Amino acid sequence: MDNVQYRGAVLHRTRVGTKHPLVVEQVAPEPLAPGSLRLKVRACGVCRTDLHITAGELEPHRDAVIPGHQIVGEVVDGATPARPLGMRVGVSWVGSTDGSCWYCRNDRENLCDHALFTGYDFDGGYAEYVAVRADFTHPLPEGLDDLHAAPLLCAGVIGFRALRVAGVERGERVGLYGYGASAHLVLPVLRAWGCDVYVSTRGESRRKLAATMGAKWIGDASDRPPVALDRAVTFAPAGDVVIAALAAIRKGGVVAINAIHLDRVPQFDYDSLLWGERQLRSVANMTRGDARDFLQLAHAIDLRPQTRAFSLDDANQALAAIAADEVAGAAVIVPHE
Repeated sequence: MDNVQYRGAVLHRTRVGTKHPLVVEQVAPEPLAPGSLRLKVRACGVCRTDLHITAGELEPHRDAVIPGHQIVGEVVDGATPARPLGMRVGVSWVGSTDGSCWYCRNDRENLCDHALFTGYDFDGGYAEYVAVRADFTHPLPEGLDDLHAAPLLCAGVIGFRALRVAGVERGERVGLYGYGASAHLVLPVLRAWGCDVYVSTRGESRRKLAATMGAKWIGDASDRPPVALDRAVTFAPAGDVVIAALAAIRKGGVVAINAIHLDRVPQFDYDSLLWGERQLRSVANMTRGDARDFLQLAHAIDLRPQTRAFSLDDANQALAAIAADEVAGAAVIVPHE
């Protein structure tokens, strides 16, 4: 299908930062590179990173790009014995690494200096078709439908990595700051590990969702949990939330910042917030090992995200809904209807 055009929601550099940044138009496919697959996109989750890209908070890398990096697709070209025609696979944020640097050779490919990112450095899943590296695709478990599989591929995987970075152990008290697409996938994992979960978030609908999913305590974004926490993960791209999380953890506790962009880092009092061997860590991307382990775990605990579907023509509305916190769980674009 190298000569067959398809529809995609394109971000042109001249539209970055505008109210309606995406233009749905006909796209001419590039020739398929060796080692790559062409996928028919069955669903693509909408991530807050897409907001940072379309708003220009992450500097554009191309004059035009199709966003989207939580892709569920069906192999239609470039098939291999490991990825045959018709196979359903997932694609995430990290779409390519050099495979030879120190980080790649030491199981830290998420930190590769030459990594390329889906929907940022090359076209992503807000389209009817997408070309991806075969070795950066993930087989999806049977029984998990497209709409519910898509948010697992970034929101879920990066949330899972955040738990690893925070060093969460079974039975601990864990705080989640912000309760959107990623956090609502983390909570069932924590409950499966026997953890008590404390949620601080803005928005009544988000607090209600956390309550229905079994959070032990729910408060506003600035509220302090009633007990000292062992670990906390911040999901909101706001520096004030990081300070709130630091104020809630015990001595020796860990706060993991799960945000690719942070608005600012406020001044804070070292003696009361960081002293006592409290630790502040950042979460950067994810590895293919994270994706493999999380997808296996998600299948084992029957993890089903709350979703809201949008058509490709409504891609701008999907971004706006995420920006306005109008989606309690995850927004998903379905290109073929």
